[in-house]
Amino acid sequence: MDISNLSLAQLKELERLIPKEIRRREAEEKARVRKELEAFVQARGFSLEELIGAGVAEKSRSGGKVAPKYRHPQQPSLEWTGRGRQPKWVEAWIAQGGSLDQLRI
Repeated sequence: MDISNLSLAQLKELERLIPKEIRRREAEEKARVRKELEAFVQARGFSLEELIGAGVAEKSRSGGKVAPKYRHPQQPSLEWTGRGRQPKWVEAWIAQGGSLDQLRI
């Protein structure tokens, strides 16, 4: 497709329409592939849910809370799951000679 002869207005209109069309086609393609997969596994006596688990994607994205593993001994409201960067209170505890094991719940 040669777009070099299109006007600026036409190009801007294409720029507006293309993302919508891409999303629409992706949705169609996913639906088509899902039907093909369902037919494939059904022909072998299974369901997609049996093979990949019902709601696996939803569970992994649920953003469920992680239980804290560490708690400040004098200020129980200060907790940390052990994931990500250490909070300032943990860094301060360790800098003052404390150990992470002392904070373990």
